[in-house]
Amino acid sequence: MSVTVTVEVERELEIERPYEVVFDYLADVPKSASHFPNVDKLTDLGKSTYKWEMKKFGVDKYFIQSVYAVKYSQNKNKGWIKWSPVQGVGNGVVQGQWTIREKSEKTHLVFYSKGEITLPLPALTKIIVAPLVVREFSGLVEKYLKNLKKALS
Repeated sequence: MSVTVTVEVERELEIERPYEVVFDYLADVPKSASHFPNVDKLTDLGKSTYKWEMKKFGVDKYFIQSVYAVKYSQNKNKGWIKWSPVQGVGNGVVQGQWTIREKSEKTHLVFYSKGEITLPLPALTKIIVAPLVVREFSGLVEKYLKNLKKALS
């Protein structure tokens, strides 16, 4: 038995740094990922592909851990950095993007991510587990954006 939970998050923020600086920082995956909380391990698989292993949370034998791989692509002229899922790695499938726009002397960012995590839990637990997973991931994204803003300020 397993439970699949879908999480979708979109957030905006402004950084008081030039576009070039912000884009280059976000395009450096290990550097920008270092600000994402609860990452247990980030593995470079080559060809702009990374495996993310998040720290476990939960109690006893009931814990949640997401593991997934994504391939990154970017277009500095169009102002985006995208990640697309690599099938068959871990228990998650994640996709998303940064949309990056110059705004006077600031940079406007839109972070979007959608993921599915499959957990080895009884189907009846979905009603309890799904809101926890959504809340946990949303909280991690909030902390991530706060950490990035601090690092870039």
